[in-house]
Amino acid sequence: MDLLPCAPDHAVLVAGWPTSAAEAVMWCGSDEFPVSGRTVAGWHRADDVEAHVLVDGPRVLGYGELWLDAEEDEAELARIIVAPEARGAGLGRVLVRGLLARAVRAGFADVYMRVHPDNHRALRCYLGVGFHQVGPGLAESWNAAQPVDYVWLRHESDAPHDRLRSH
Repeated sequence: MDLLPCAPDHAVLVAGWPTSAAEAVMWCGSDEFPVSGRTVAGWHRADDVEAHVLVDGPRVLGYGELWLDAEEDEAELARIIVAPEARGAGLGRVLVRGLLARAVRAGFADVYMRVHPDNHRALRCYLGVGFHQVGPGLAESWNAAQPVDYVWLRHESDAPHDRLRSH
């Protein structure tokens, strides 16, 4: 399996992976369902976003993004999803580990994620690859500007601290 940059033609495929409106909200925070390929392709245009796909030969099995913030010296893993027919086989962990490795190789010691509070399966996946919840005060401050009270996670690479930042 390989983690490759997301090509424009992957957007329509990935957009079709959420199987319900509730899943689309948990995946990308959007009320749009079905999610359009145009929406997914638009995410890749931001300078600070790197979109990747997990592939096995010709099969695209997963999608995820790195949001890179050089000014804050941190990265966030975002919009992680596995193709419906490939779920339950541990590919979410493979995808997250690959994205995390890219963030660390790019020099980001602080790597975060936010998880919809109802996405228990994703939360188990992320905790299983070494992410830990940030403290309740920090989560509360980060959630002040968010549409829901996300579960905020930090990967414990070097430093045991949580810095304040705006989300």
